[in-house]
Amino acid sequence: MGGLSTAMLLGSHGVKPLVVERHGNTAIHPRAAHFQLRTLEVFRAAGIEDVVERKSQEQYDSDGGIAAVESLAGNEIAKYIPSLNAGVKEHTPTRRLFLTQDALEPILAERARELGADLRYGTELVSFEQSDDGVTATLRDTASGEERTVQAEYMVACDGWRSPVREALGIQMLGHGLISNSVTIYFHADCAPFERGRTEAVLYVFNDELSGFFRLDRGWKSGFLVINTAGDTSKPEATNVSEWITEEDAVRFLHSAIGAEIPVEVGHVAHWKAMADVASSFQGGRVLIAGDAAHTMPPNGGFGGNTAVQDAFNLAWKLAYVVGGRAGSGLIDTYDAERRPIGGQMIEQAYTRYVTRTAPYLGTDNLVPFIDDLTLEIGQIYRSPAVLPDDAADGGEQFAPAGEARGRPGTRAPHVWLERDGQKVSTIDLFGRGFVLLAGPDGADWRAAADPVDELEAEQVGATLGDPDGAFADAYGISPSGAVIVRPDGHVAWRAGRDIAASTETLERAMSALLCR
Repeated sequence: MGGLSTAMLLGSHGVKPLVVERHGNTAIHPRAAHFQLRTLEVFRAAGIEDVVERKSQEQYDSDGGIAAVESLAGNEIAKYIPSLNAGVKEHTPTRRLFLTQDALEPILAERARELGADLRYGTELVSFEQSDDGVTATLRDTASGEERTVQAEYMVACDGWRSPVREALGIQMLGHGLISNSVTIYFHADCAPFERGRTEAVLYVFNDELSGFFRLDRGWKSGFLVINTAGDTSKPEATNVSEWITEEDAVRFLHSAIGAEIPVEVGHVAHWKAMADVASSFQGGRVLIAGDAAHTMPPNGGFGGNTAVQDAFNLAWKLAYVVGGRAGSGLIDTYDAERRPIGGQMIEQAYTRYVTRTAPYLGTDNLVPFIDDLTLEIGQIYRSPAVLPDDAADGGEQFAPAGEARGRPGTRAPHVWLERDGQKVSTIDLFGRGFVLLAGPDGADWRAAADPVDELEAEQVGATLGDPDGAFADAYGISPSGAVIVRPDGHVAWRAGRDIAASTETLERAMSALLCR
């Protein structure tokens, strides 16, 4: 998912990448079903939000929540998220949704191809070497065994949690390590009689036999059951289900989790390791790592795939600007500076959810405090040379609660409904391609000063854009005569303080710094 997202987003910036994948096609198992608001904003910027939403509606209830039960037929224990999209409307034009990875990846691949990516399935990376000018890679066709050599300016490795590229670079993984040897049981069974009006798309299951969670498709006729532990967790075999499970065990666990011995058809049992680690660096020279190669986390909270897509959103525009000669190579270094702290925080939040929801036997004394999902999704704060701080207080925190960032440099630019030519447009829709200066209703001087500045598009609320609710200036923490610069990934890069006079020279200096030129 990280690789296809990177390819798609590079294409949206005019770069036509070569993508190699050793498997013969996109994912075949329905993993990674929960997609966050920020991820949907990325899909919106890439032009695929509508098709993703339509596909999601075929599979799941669009507002399904997350709860815990003894079994599908048994009692409800807890309700973690009653409704997936409660309270999000004021913060974004998008909505959270559930969609399986095998349904999403073809959409990403098609869009990447439309934008010029060269996708080569059944092709594996054999080796690579770096020089001051780029990367030379040896590729092998898995069917014919034929090898060829290609050269590129940069390489992005999205090669999974075992990541041979990461290992070749000598980059370590740090964190909690192996938590359990888990399994995912894909199955068909008529669970509809146990639905009982529930709309949850994720149901955690806790009983004497197992702990894990269900994802059930619309109609409750198929889905999968994740099992993290089985039986007495004081015994090693309880956390190593993958090492001993048989098909008979799989059927037994399904009956226990369903709460009835109904006919079940086991399609596939996938074996995997639950881990919570982040790479010590996201970069080794001209090679970048993203997705599971950079951060491996348990599925609780759905952070894995989302963090991968958001890595891509951060990295793609930087690669495009550097490869296109519009920025200095130091801009690439800001990827590690910005995304690695976020990756580390997501690891800890996933681990906190894993322990509290699935594995309390691990102990809760040293857990990182729980941060609400909305803050994690749209409250991320970046610090690097690609962000110019202003005089706002900076306590070093990694997240700002939703609605409190107010245009602070390094934070995601807030959503405000504006108007253009009589049509509603979110500020979110103004970003995604290049740098945008947004000036307040009395900020005509900033708009004029921006016109000669390379790589900067200027908009003025009250002139090129209407502000029917008068909400823009306050939402962005500026005076009516102020301005902000927003990066292609929708994060605020610079904000004019009250004592800064509008000038082209000021904006050129800011852009030169932001682009590491």
